[in-house]
This record gives sequence, C-alpha cells and structure tokens, in this order.
Amino acid sequence: MKRPEPVNATQEQLDALLAKAKPTFSTEEYLLLEGVLGTFVLVMQALQNARTSIKRFRKMLFGASTESKGNVLEDNGSSAAGDPPAGSQARSAESAAVGEPLPAQEKAKAKPGHGRNGAQAYRDAPVIKVDVADLRPGDPCPECTDGKVYDSPPRTIVKVIGQPPLAATVYELGQLRCRLCDTLFTGPMPGGAASPKYDHSCASMLALLRYGSGMPFYRLEGLQASLNVPLPDATQWEIVDKAVPGPRAAFEELIRQAAQAELLHNDDTPARVLALMSERAKLEAAGKTPVAKAINTSGIVAELQGRKMVLFFTGHEHAGQNLVKVLAHRAKELEPPMQMCDALAANVSPELATVLSNCICHGRRMFVDVVEHFPKECRHVIEILAEVYAVDAHCRAEKMSSEQRLLHHQTTSGPPMQGLHQWMSAQLEQRQVEPNSGLGGALRYMLKHWSELTLFLRKAGAPLDNNICERALKRAIRHRKNSLFYKTRNGAVVGDIYMSLIHTCQLGKVNAFAYLQALQIHVHAVLTTPALWMPWNYLEQLPPSA
Repeated sequence: MKRPEPVNATQEQLDALLAKAKPTFSTEEYLLLEGVLGTFVLVMQALQNARTSIKRFRKMLFGASTESKGNVLEDNGSSAAGDPPAGSQARSAESAAVGEPLPAQEKAKAKPGHGRNGAQAYRDAPVIKVDVADLRPGDPCPECTDGKVYDSPPRTIVKVIGQPPLAATVYELGQLRCRLCDTLFTGPMPGGAASPKYDHSCASMLALLRYGSGMPFYRLEGLQASLNVPLPDATQWEIVDKAVPGPRAAFEELIRQAAQAELLHNDDTPARVLALMSERAKLEAAGKTPVAKAINTSGIVAELQGRKMVLFFTGHEHAGQNLVKVLAHRAKELEPPMQMCDALAANVSPELATVLSNCICHGRRMFVDVVEHFPKECRHVIEILAEVYAVDAHCRAEKMSSEQRLLHHQTTSGPPMQGLHQWMSAQLEQRQVEPNSGLGGALRYMLKHWSELTLFLRKAGAPLDNNICERALKRAIRHRKNSLFYKTRNGAVVGDIYMSLIHTCQLGKVNAFAYLQALQIHVHAVLTTPALWMPWNYLEQLPPSA
C-alpha cells in the first residue's frame, strides 16, 4: 500500500460526501462509511490539539494502564540508570540451569493468599451447630470401646445458595362465606408476614444495586422478569423514594459530623441531570447565559477520630462550593481543618478557611505522561517520590501515631524532597529544560504548589495524596457509565443520599443492607435522634432480639 497523501477536509465537505453516498450505498455500507469518516475526524481533531501527545492519544483510544513505578519505568528503562547490570540475564539462566536459587530481586513475586474465603469472612451468616449423633463428651469411644471421646474443634463447612435480588411469596388465604348473612371469613396471614406488598428489605436491596453497584433500574427489571418476579423500573424508583426519609435524616447528620473532621478530601467528576440540562438549554435558546453550565458530582471524604465519612453532592456546584456548605456546620471553636485536593481552582473557594494540601499523585502523573521523551529526568523524580511512599507505608505498618509519622517523614523523607526541590529549580534556572515543554510544565507545577504538596513534612496527619476521594468517586463514575444520568434534581438528591450512606458503611465495614433496613424500620427514632443512628453506633439502639 502506497504512503497516503495528507488530506485536509472540513466537516461540511464530509457531510456533503455522506449525503451523496447515502442513495447509492446499502444501509450496512453507509454505516461503515459514516463510522470511518467519524473516526477520521476524531483522530484529526486529537492530533491537531497541541497538548495531545502520542501517548495521551493512545490512552484516549485504548484507556490508561496502571501508573505504578514498575510499569512506568519498565517500559522506559532503556537509559543507563534503568538498565540491568551486564550479564544479569545470563547469570539468571545459568543459575536456573544448575539449580541454584535466584537472587531475591530476580524472583517473581507470588501473590499472597489462595483466593478462597474462610468461614470468618461470612460475618452475618447464620451459624447452625450440629452435634455428633448419640455421642457426648466423656462417652466411651464406639470404635475402640476402651477410650473416651472429648471435645474437639468443630469442622466448619460453608454452604452458599443463590437467589433472586428480590423474591416473592404468594399467599392464598382461604375464605368462607355465610350462606344466610353473606359474611366473609378470611384466613389470617402466617406469623411474621407483613401486610405491605414490598418489605423494607426491598428498598435496601434496590438502593444497594442501583447506588452501590451501579445497576440501572431497567436492567434489574429485565433480570427480575427472567426470574419470574416482575418489578417494573418505575416501581423500583417509587420503593426507594418512599423509603428515603430515614436515610435523609442520617445523611444530614452525617454532614454535621463530617464538618467537625480534622481532615477533608474533596474532588469532582462530571455528571448528567436531565432537568438541569434542559434548564440550561432553554436559557441558551432564549439568548441568556446560564449562571452555571457544568454539572458535577462532588465527593467529600471526612476523617474524624479514625472514622471515614463519605458525602456526595450532584448539581451545578463544584467541590469547593459544596465543601463551603459542609463547613458551615463546623463548630466555631475548632481550628481550621486540613483540606486535601488537587490544584484545580474548582476544589477551593475564597470562603474556605482550611489548611490546604495538594495531591502528590497529580504532580507525579505529569512526569509519567512525558517519561517517554525525558526518561532520565522523569525516572529521578519518580524514584524519589517512591521513596516517600515507602516511608509512608512503613509508618502504616508500624501503626505510628500522627506525631510519630510526622517526625519519621521529616527525618527520612525531608532530605530527599529538599534535594528534589533544589534539582527542579536548577533545571529551570540553568535552562537545562525548555520551560514550555512537557517536562518544563511538570517542573513548574511541582514548584508552584510545593508548599501544598509537602504539607505532610510540616503538619501531623497530612496525607500524601487524594486517592481515597478518587476511589470514592469511582462509585459515581460507575453510576454515570451504567445509568447515564439522573432525570430530576430529586432523583440526584436521593442518589447522593443512598450513595453516601452505602460507601460510608463499606469504609467502616458495616453491613449496608442491614443498616438501610434499620433506618426504615425505626424511621421515627431516626428522625428524632439521628446522631444515635449512624453506621458505627446504630446497633446499640436495636433491641437485643434484633
């Protein structure tokens, strides 16, 4: 195939070409041609963007791979600093041939665990104890007749069954009618059977599937229909919306308690709310400028006394604006909290009185993006940051207090980070790096936000990154990818309430299904004293039988 000549075509020319081709092509051929031209336009627009490198373009098409140090530097380890010692591969082959053990660094790391869950993992499963038939401790042994049997640790067997997300039971209540007075007598419902058609567990399971696992109502409708337990998607929404008063009260209390936290993480991800999009379109059609165009789901993770609380807010407000609303509930006598986020202006607000800390991972990613073009310089930065993370992992493994962790970081991470700052400054001041290049941009970002990036060297408890909030936002991203949108503002609020409570339960290792049920069953107590019905203390309010 000859090398093709570059073609410059406008969108109007391509549309005209498609219009001419439509009458002469079959439907399948026309769709293929339309797809080819659409791909051409996408590629050309991406390549004409000055900020799009080949690596970024590859990520856009095929998705990003992991950014771990091993993967990043392995693919770009051709520099002298990253090459393995000469003859190392030959020595490894020779050692294997003679049966000698390989050096520790050359052994493949085996993944821990065997992939099976022990019985202790099934914490809420009922335990049925079965005794040995016709035999008690102290009885003679039936086998040898001379010895006596004694207690031994039980053999544990786990049995798992499958069942539909929502199951149904049909009750046929017998009826008798008097021939003379026409009185009708109906058999009573069996003990324990409630009168409402949909039990409290229905709303809890639907909320977990939709807002906890991202399963759209219409997919669940198809699943239930295939299991002969029909449940229309409109009915599913009515069930979760009717059950929201208790969860709403708990969510509002969660906001009040999160406002008292010593550390808050926040970030945004795009969202779709059809009602807000419609309002925006009407204003633009009328020639008016909407007050806010973007629609986001803000994630806020608060850490207070070892507990983690997650809050989601969907609407026009950015993460910084939503954090202002949360901190409006903060007690006046408390000191300003630490705030961890990336350096985007949307994550902060002039009204916020916080001690700002920025995410090192966002600065590191800028070096990962250009490691192909500047392998030596990027390797230097990535390896120093890896040392800092290794120190932090050691602090967690040793279960150090915040003050001990601060001292350890100052002693161990402080010198290499100070050296990194001097090295980056010298790269720009001595013109060893083009300031407008990808590497120059990464260096300027790190130096500009150096004080916020290194707060962990000055303040006890300051985190290194915003990863916990990024992971929390994956729940909203999964919901967006599967369900695509919320229809109304109320739908978005209900989704935020359930999503916040479910993820807070999961971070605290609390059974979210049981918790949501408790909020519905005891809704009047929850509305009166919501502080007693948080995920970490609601069990204390339940009767012993529960």
